[in-house]
Amino acid sequence: MDRFLYLTTTGRVSGEPRTIEIWFVESGGRYYVVAERRESAQWVKNLERNAAVLFRVGTRDETDAPAPARARVVREADRIAEVAVLMNAKYGWSDGLVVEIVPSGH
Repeated sequence: MDRFLYLTTTGRVSGEPRTIEIWFVESGGRYYVVAERRESAQWVKNLERNAAVLFRVGTRDETDAPAPARARVVREADRIAEVAVLMNAKYGWSDGLVVEIVPSGH
Protein backbone atom coordinates (compact mmCIF):
# COMPACT_ATOMS: atom_id res chain seq x y z
CA MET A 1 0.00 0.00 0.00
CA ASP A 2 1.44 3.36 -1.04
CA ARG A 3 1.70 5.82 1.83
CA PHE A 4 2.69 9.00 0.02
CA LEU A 5 1.57 11.24 -2.77
CA TYR A 6 3.95 13.78 -4.30
CA LEU A 7 2.10 16.96 -5.20
CA THR A 8 3.67 19.68 -7.33
CA THR A 9 2.05 23.10 -7.35
CA THR A 10 3.25 26.28 -9.04
CA GLY A 11 4.57 28.86 -6.61
CA ARG A 12 2.14 31.77 -6.63
CA VAL A 13 4.97 34.30 -6.21
CA SER A 14 7.97 32.59 -7.80
CA GLY A 15 6.21 30.69 -10.58
CA GLU A 16 8.55 27.80 -9.77
CA PRO A 17 7.40 24.20 -9.19
CA ARG A 18 6.99 23.28 -5.51
CA THR A 19 6.69 19.62 -4.52
CA ILE A 20 5.53 18.18 -1.21
CA GLU A 21 5.28 14.62 0.11
CA ILE A 22 1.93 14.05 1.80
CA TRP A 23 -0.40 11.31 3.04
CA PHE A 24 -3.33 10.57 0.75
CA VAL A 25 -6.34 8.40 0.11
CA GLU A 26 -7.98 7.48 -3.19
CA SER A 27 -11.70 7.18 -3.84
CA GLY A 28 -13.43 6.82 -7.19
CA GLY A 29 -10.31 7.68 -9.19
CA ARG A 30 -9.79 10.91 -7.27
CA TYR A 31 -7.10 11.53 -4.69
CA TYR A 32 -7.50 13.37 -1.40
CA VAL A 33 -4.90 14.97 0.82
CA VAL A 34 -5.32 16.88 4.07
CA ALA A 35 -3.56 20.15 4.88
CA GLU A 36 -2.75 20.17 8.58
CA ARG A 37 -2.15 23.94 8.47
CA ARG A 38 -5.38 24.40 6.51
CA GLU A 39 -5.56 27.57 4.37
CA SER A 40 -2.25 28.85 5.74
CA ALA A 41 -0.28 26.02 4.07
CA GLN A 42 1.79 27.46 1.24
CA TRP A 43 0.89 24.62 -1.11
CA VAL A 44 -2.83 25.27 -0.54
CA LYS A 45 -2.32 28.96 -1.33
CA ASN A 46 -0.49 27.91 -4.50
CA LEU A 47 -3.25 25.61 -5.77
CA GLU A 48 -5.92 28.16 -4.95
CA ARG A 49 -4.08 30.55 -7.28
CA ASN A 50 -3.44 27.90 -9.96
CA ALA A 51 -5.43 24.65 -9.79
CA ALA A 52 -3.24 22.92 -12.41
CA VAL A 53 -0.97 20.54 -10.50
CA LEU A 54 1.17 17.45 -11.06
CA PHE A 55 1.10 14.40 -8.80
CA ARG A 56 2.64 10.99 -8.38
CA VAL A 57 1.89 8.19 -5.95
CA GLY A 58 4.67 5.99 -4.63
CA THR A 59 8.10 6.61 -3.17
CA ARG A 60 10.47 9.53 -3.40
CA ASP A 61 12.97 7.73 -5.62
CA GLU A 62 10.56 6.50 -8.30
CA THR A 63 11.28 7.68 -11.83
CA ASP A 64 7.69 7.73 -13.09
CA ALA A 65 6.73 11.12 -14.47
CA PRO A 66 4.09 12.96 -12.48
CA ALA A 67 0.59 13.10 -13.96
CA PRO A 68 -1.32 16.33 -14.66
CA ALA A 69 -4.38 17.05 -12.55
CA ARG A 70 -6.60 19.79 -11.12
CA ALA A 71 -6.81 20.42 -7.40
CA ARG A 72 -9.40 22.15 -5.27
CA VAL A 73 -10.31 22.64 -1.64
CA VAL A 74 -13.28 20.43 -0.74
CA ARG A 75 -16.18 22.37 0.80
CA GLU A 76 -18.91 19.69 0.72
CA ALA A 77 -19.52 18.33 4.25
CA ASP A 78 -20.41 14.82 3.08
CA ARG A 79 -17.19 14.50 1.04
CA ILE A 80 -15.11 15.87 3.93
CA ALA A 81 -16.66 13.26 6.24
CA GLU A 82 -15.99 10.47 3.71
CA VAL A 83 -12.34 11.48 3.37
CA ALA A 84 -11.97 11.69 7.17
CA VAL A 85 -13.15 8.08 7.50
CA LEU A 86 -10.68 6.93 4.83
CA MET A 87 -7.75 8.93 6.28
CA ASN A 88 -8.48 7.70 9.81
CA ALA A 89 -8.58 4.10 8.60
CA LYS A 90 -5.28 4.43 6.72
CA TYR A 91 -3.27 6.75 8.99
CA GLY A 92 -5.25 7.28 12.21
CA TRP A 93 -5.42 11.01 11.46
CA SER A 94 -7.64 13.35 9.43
CA ASP A 95 -7.59 16.77 11.10
CA GLY A 96 -7.19 19.45 8.46
CA LEU A 97 -8.40 20.98 5.22
CA VAL A 98 -9.35 18.40 2.59
CA VAL A 99 -8.02 18.90 -0.96
CA GLU A 100 -9.22 16.88 -3.93
CA ILE A 101 -6.88 16.02 -6.81
CA VAL A 102 -8.62 15.04 -10.05
CA PRO A 103 -6.35 13.47 -12.67
CA SER A 104 -6.71 14.89 -16.18
CA GLY A 105 -9.29 12.96 -18.19
CA HIS A 106 -11.62 12.31 -15.21
